[in-house]
Amino acid sequence: MSTPHVVVVMGVSGTGKTTIGALLAARLGVPYAEGDDFHPPANIAKMSAGVPLDDEDRRPWLDAIGAWAHERAGHGGVVSSSALKRAYRDRLRAAAPGVVFVHLTGDRSLIEERLAHRQGHFMPTTLLDSQFAALQPLEADERGVAVDVSGSPEEITARALNALGDLERSAAPQ
Repeated sequence: MSTPHVVVVMGVSGTGKTTIGALLAARLGVPYAEGDDFHPPANIAKMSAGVPLDDEDRRPWLDAIGAWAHERAGHGGVVSSSALKRAYRDRLRAAAPGVVFVHLTGDRSLIEERLAHRQGHFMPTTLLDSQFAALQPLEADERGVAVDVSGSPEEITARALNALGDLERSAAPQ
């Protein structure tokens, strides 16, 4: 990618949004923001108790991420956010119209295994079902790419960069 876009790394919990987001930001030479850091304490407490967030819970979180993305517009950045529903991505786009999404996807059993082995995170494996139930993949009119999460973090990051480059080339005037 040659222009300083803000990239939102999205997907269900356990896909590697934090790891891939940080690697992607480093490769692009832009700041990385951890989406979980934007959650108010009440959201973290709710998820820690095994209770899925509802749309009302997510509103201030999405607005905070959108504000960060808006501030980074023209400078570039990478932020993680589950952004599971189209309405959530629309809210992020309303705050920062130029955002590009990288949807980390993969086999449910692989994601569940990674989530089960994750240490020190507030999101319990029991909430994975609610995340898959809420997930609405990127639609054709949304600017973004889907990237498979099989392989090493470096391989996934390379796939993401290649897909973003292809997206940028396909949008360039001919």
